[in-house]
Amino acid sequence: MAMAISICSVVVACSNINNPSFPFKFPTLWPSTQKLKMGSLTVSPMGFGTWAWGNQFLWGYRQSMDDDLQRIFNFALHNGVNLFDTADSYGTGRFNGQSEKLLGRFIRDFQEKKGSRRQNIVIATKFAAYPWRLTPGQFVNACRASLDRMQIEQIGIGQLHWSTANYAPFQELALWDGLVAMYDKGLVQAVGVSNYGPKQLLKIHDYLKDRGVPLCSAQVQFSLLSMGEDQQEIKSICDSLGIRIIAYSPLGLGMLTGKYSPSELPSGPRGLLFKQILPGLDPLLSSLRDIANKRRKTMSQVAINWCICKGTIPIPGVKSITQAKDNLGALGWRLSSDELLQLEYAAQESPGRMVQNIFQTR
Repeated sequence: MAMAISICSVVVACSNINNPSFPFKFPTLWPSTQKLKMGSLTVSPMGFGTWAWGNQFLWGYRQSMDDDLQRIFNFALHNGVNLFDTADSYGTGRFNGQSEKLLGRFIRDFQEKKGSRRQNIVIATKFAAYPWRLTPGQFVNACRASLDRMQIEQIGIGQLHWSTANYAPFQELALWDGLVAMYDKGLVQAVGVSNYGPKQLLKIHDYLKDRGVPLCSAQVQFSLLSMGEDQQEIKSICDSLGIRIIAYSPLGLGMLTGKYSPSELPSGPRGLLFKQILPGLDPLLSSLRDIANKRRKTMSQVAINWCICKGTIPIPGVKSITQAKDNLGALGWRLSSDELLQLEYAAQESPGRMVQNIFQTR
């Protein structure tokens, strides 16, 4: 691997925040020392998701967006965000694996800029449980392929993207052994899971523990649109076992931003989904808007802050500097207990619910 670097252990140099070569100034939105422990890692209280970085079908990615995505990456690091979530399946068509490739390129470019501030970058990538990955060795090879795309020596968190327990239980053990192998070989600093329900979560935790591998994180769809019994049970299990919850889709693919209505829908497949769910979200959206106005925040910031107050690490997606700035405004403050209850009551009163991931297990 050319120019190989270690993401979790290496310390990267940040450019001076007033460097005129950058088109934006980067005000620190919260103290850089305010980080969270996630196993052996230290991460920001919010990360950025990169599903859109390479996905044409759902998010309309174009290569002309790459410079803006680089600026988002730099902006995040300058403001203390050091957790970036990706996957080996992110990217569509000819952009297969593009999210990982872009992250690797952005890291190398960032490291070339000299400055006085320094911090770690934690890359969390997910490995798809494709039907042809039937052995631990094939899963380790998938990890090596991700390392090669990013041109790094070690991944921060290697995650199983989903469980095969619902449709191919015979494959599950091989995937678990693959996680153990990549951890033992030092290819990943920590391991995690995604879309694991409470029963499977307990099983893999105990299996990994017996093999001497700590389960660092559990990634689950978690938002005011996704606060069902499974999410609450997963949260309880993680709290008791010291596993961090990474909350994906904290804005419900954009439904909680206040930007859309039944008469103003996003283009593409999201529009079809929003058309079904948005009409049933009036109580929740009204409550978000009310609190946002009183707090002088945006609806997105209130929705993300709710996830933080519930003890999760949200990873909202970003495609523009404007979105990145908006997301960062969710940090440095906390909703009151009354506001949390108000939002949760409004969510219960809203018949609209987010569609759950088809791979989510019990």
